[in-house]
Amino acid sequence: MRRFALTSLRDFGMGKQQMEEKIIEELHYVTDLFENFKGKPFDITKGLTYSMSNIISSIIFGSRFDYTDPQFQEMVKTSNRSTLLLGSPGVQLYNAFPSLSWVFKDREDLMESFRCNLFQIKRLISKLQETFNAEDRRGFVDSFLIQQQKIPSQRNSAHYHNENLLISVANLFLAGTDTTATTLRWGLLLMAKYPDIQDRVQEELDMVTGGRQTRVEDRKNLPYTDAVIHEIQRLANIVPLNALNVTRSDVVFRGYHIKKGTTVIPLLTSVLYDESEWETPHTFNPGHFLDDQGRFRKRDAFLPFSAGRRACPGESMARMELFLFFTSLLQKFRFTPPPGVTESDLDLAPVVGLILNPSPHKLCAVNRA
Repeated sequence: MRRFALTSLRDFGMGKQQMEEKIIEELHYVTDLFENFKGKPFDITKGLTYSMSNIISSIIFGSRFDYTDPQFQEMVKTSNRSTLLLGSPGVQLYNAFPSLSWVFKDREDLMESFRCNLFQIKRLISKLQETFNAEDRRGFVDSFLIQQQKIPSQRNSAHYHNENLLISVANLFLAGTDTTATTLRWGLLLMAKYPDIQDRVQEELDMVTGGRQTRVEDRKNLPYTDAVIHEIQRLANIVPLNALNVTRSDVVFRGYHIKKGTTVIPLLTSVLYDESEWETPHTFNPGHFLDDQGRFRKRDAFLPFSAGRRACPGESMARMELFLFFTSLLQKFRFTPPPGVTESDLDLAPVVGLILNPSPHKLCAVNRA
């Protein structure tokens, strides 16, 4: 299923110019939304979440949604709630002590949220099945339906069924919505908290682009901006527990014997905040990704997308989204704390969840023009 998802994502433009155009198109909608607040304080969460959700939706379902569509809003809301509950103390305790499931209400709420999310997605898939045309492939769902129509080999017959379609779509929708939107929320919050860094980013953007729309190819000429984006991802550390892994055989790791079938959680915090790898691991410091000449430098300990067989399959798309959204929004707006709130008042303590979100806050997006 992972291989099929990767192939389908690439077919629909992941990592290509086709995807770049979709992202830039969605940028227009979120920019208009931010502009409507006319520099007054507002919560940037919905705008960023809806825009990221629409990009992955255009790949999965073949079309985007209007931000005011109640069905779309409810689907995003349910997905966000599931992510929050997944990392809640009650669910974590249930994972450790499943026999006490009756004690942990969070687990019941999570299951209900999952059921609701799957029902919403199933309804969208049903509509696509009703209008399905194998000659007109609109998105991931259509690719899956085409695969179902083929005479299945013995190897694939156990994979291309409706339950796997439903779960694959749910996984792609959830992962493609929350992660990038949350990283952008951290990025804009950090720009408001550190205006001198925001100044340097905007100065570099103005010098290199002259105000035109940034493109992915501009990254190589924007070393400071690229360093800032990488440092946002490192410090935000939005998925500290990583994706769960399971050992496929008995292994010995650093003297420890781990049995086949053991659940393993590789803690990303251990590399992103490693004091032996980063000069100032707990401080926002774009210099972590710059050499003495101000050129961008890669770091081996930069693993926000994880590594190995369970690394994020949408990494190239997420990197493109982050770069284009971050640079385009900073070209257009200056992000500041609300009136009466100082930079030091902006709280960087995260909200506990499977994905670490910033604490609730508002920002002002002041049009630079």
